[in-house]
Amino acid sequence: MPDQKDVILHGVAASPQIAIGRVFLFEDDDFSMSLVKRNIAEKDRAGELKRFNAAMDKTRLELKSSYEKINEILGENYAKIADVHLLILGDPALERDVKFAIEAGANAEYAVFSVIDKVVKSFEKMQDEYFRERKQDILDVGKKIIAHLLEKQKRTLSDIKEDSIVVAHNLTPADTVAIREKFVKGFVTDIGGKTSHTAIVAQGLEIPAVVGLKNISHQVATGDLIIIDGNKGLVILNPTPETVEKYKTESALLSEKTKELKKIKNLPAETPDNYKVSIFANIDNPDEVKSVLNNGATGIGLYRTEFMFFNRSVLPNDKEHFENYKKVAEEMSPYATIIRTIDVGGDKLADAGLLNFDAEANPFMGLRAIRLCLKYPDIFIDQLKGILRASAFGKIRLMYPMISGLDELCEANKILEKVKEELRKEKVAFDENIEVGAMIEVPSAAGIMDVLAKELDFVSIGTNDLIQYTLAVDRVNENVANLYDPLHPAILRLIKRIIEEGHKAKIDVGMCGEMAGDPYYTPVLLGLGLDEFSVSSAQIPKIKKVIRSITITDAKKLAEDILANADRKFSSKLLDKVQSKLN
Repeated sequence: MPDQKDVILHGVAASPQIAIGRVFLFEDDDFSMSLVKRNIAEKDRAGELKRFNAAMDKTRLELKSSYEKINEILGENYAKIADVHLLILGDPALERDVKFAIEAGANAEYAVFSVIDKVVKSFEKMQDEYFRERKQDILDVGKKIIAHLLEKQKRTLSDIKEDSIVVAHNLTPADTVAIREKFVKGFVTDIGGKTSHTAIVAQGLEIPAVVGLKNISHQVATGDLIIIDGNKGLVILNPTPETVEKYKTESALLSEKTKELKKIKNLPAETPDNYKVSIFANIDNPDEVKSVLNNGATGIGLYRTEFMFFNRSVLPNDKEHFENYKKVAEEMSPYATIIRTIDVGGDKLADAGLLNFDAEANPFMGLRAIRLCLKYPDIFIDQLKGILRASAFGKIRLMYPMISGLDELCEANKILEKVKEELRKEKVAFDENIEVGAMIEVPSAAGIMDVLAKELDFVSIGTNDLIQYTLAVDRVNENVANLYDPLHPAILRLIKRIIEEGHKAKIDVGMCGEMAGDPYYTPVLLGLGLDEFSVSSAQIPKIKKVIRSITITDAKKLAEDILANADRKFSSKLLDKVQSKLN
């Protein structure tokens, strides 16, 4: 009999830690395979519409129940995930198009399927990962409506009677929360990414999870032994006894490390030789402030405001902006909050019905971020008014995204000055000395950093876009994802230039991209002279631990050695050697 070998599958690390257990296969209802289009006689169409309306009512009640359950277990912030499903269900276009199809003679089930399928296909064409993930939310809502039309019994996790690892094609937010009440040690899914709702809820529940495994639900059976490595994004099927023991040991060590991290979360980010940096947090909405403070951040380095523009039929006005930002500023005081103006493409607002906008061949390099604001200044002005008004209630700093040249910066600042003058005439209080910064995420901006730095109060490096634009690599394209490399010599030299030119102009240089939140890169970024790390709340203690474990002298030597050698493998070896000492 041949030696047993581990079957290792690679997915997306959605929620950290390790889990070992038996599979509980949670099968997905794919109604599209069994749906048949039937022609409904004109005299029967009113009855079909009645069936559809009843299914909508039942789905609405189901989603409201999910919202309440998530709110009770995880709080309002996570409950908004279920709220997205309610917003989708309440979209007038969905109900209108389905009713139109029924009135044209289609049966209700097929009408729902055809409308949902059309919307999903439009989302699949989007390059932005967040929006591609939203197609699954639309599918989930469609499946719920169809299940009620077919009077299918709702799937549950009630059959789980012992410690298990759930394997599924996908899990809805309600499914994921129900996991807490069962004997679930972790879960894996065929689909999903870091921004999928399944991943977000898993992090809130602190359950190990790996998503985006494509077809794992067809590779396992209930009862199979499985290991989830939520730190590395690995799933091991039917592992050898040796592998099981190895992961049991590693899991115990991780638990101890987690306890140790909690002890240092409120200590300063200071090296053993007394060199201090700032650790800030990235947030998407005001409800995250509590987590930011609980994890020991000393400010918010990136407040992504674009989520205010999603799932709505009208653009947010200056009052909405003000109330949103005021809440964060007051809760974070005396710490600073850096508010980034809207960083979204015109295609996204057009898809939401907020703009009349023609489709672009390449939205990543099209009308987005500051370009969108300068083309549609009314959107920009309302947001600037809200930010300025909120600045009277706490320390707020303003940041423009995707600045590519001096002209854009000057034009944005002219609009800002006009808004300030308008508020002065209205005798509305605001911080007259509000600091203005820019994201450095376009290679052209990095190239003229010496010029931009003289016009700015601070900058923050957006490594996600800077890396993909510099290396010509679509970071969400699995065919070239291996080329997306933060340690590429060109990237490190760009980062060094940005920091040096910023310091010459006597301004702080921060970083808010994923590279800043990965402890692996912390030593080299520290050595390059980065002033501020802005990361997800959960990563703050981990980044602090690295900073408190390495001297600035050693970090600078590491950065110098890596920059002096353009060999990527050499850089990795040096950094691996440093990490082995830190761990």
